[in-house]
Amino acid sequence: MGANPDLYLRQVLIGPMANFVYFIGSKRTRECLLVDPAWDIDALLEIAAEDDMKVTGALVTHYHPDHCGGHMMGFKVPGGVHELLERVAGKIHVNRIEADGVKKVTGVGEGDLVRHDSGDSLRLGDVEIELIHTPGHTPGSQCFLVDRRLVAGDTLFVNGCGRVDLPGGDPEQMYETLTGTLAKLTDDVLLLPGHNYGPTPESTMGEQRRTNHYLRIRSLDDWLRLMGR
Repeated sequence: MGANPDLYLRQVLIGPMANFVYFIGSKRTRECLLVDPAWDIDALLEIAAEDDMKVTGALVTHYHPDHCGGHMMGFKVPGGVHELLERVAGKIHVNRIEADGVKKVTGVGEGDLVRHDSGDSLRLGDVEIELIHTPGHTPGSQCFLVDRRLVAGDTLFVNGCGRVDLPGGDPEQMYETLTGTLAKLTDDVLLLPGHNYGPTPESTMGEQRRTNHYLRIRSLDDWLRLMGR
């Protein structure tokens, strides 16, 4: 099966923590969602406008401020979903478990959010986005699967994975996510991480299974020892 000709997808590097923001949308309807908009909403909206795309909301992988703006534990990030909603009409799509954290960190209200369960999907034109619950980095972390591409947030990086020692992190859940949920993805799926932490900005799941040490741990006991537990 060939690539979806209606898919609009851009990866944009932004902010001092090497975050990737993604634009996912439909070329036919000229509408898109921003994945993890933070740091500079003006710049992100300018990019969409240059591509003749209308931003209609956001997808949030998890509640940490470098992905959705706001403040947490004395750490403050400009931009984010609160500022985005001041500029565009739309909703913020979050995992049901993560929604309260997003509200607390960003200041958005319940009416600004759409709470999702794993397996839910969104459509923009002929583009379908599947939402996959991938806990471990945070309880309600989620990834987005669109046209054989996995937008992974802080769950999986190129040759790395998300931390489990921050508030809400759970090493056992991360192990199950990596060895269970994401193991179901075929080798041809393209990994699009939430940070530019690896040698390349993207990779395939097949390549990661060969090179990513965190995907090659064979038992939970070995994993917990690696995580310092």
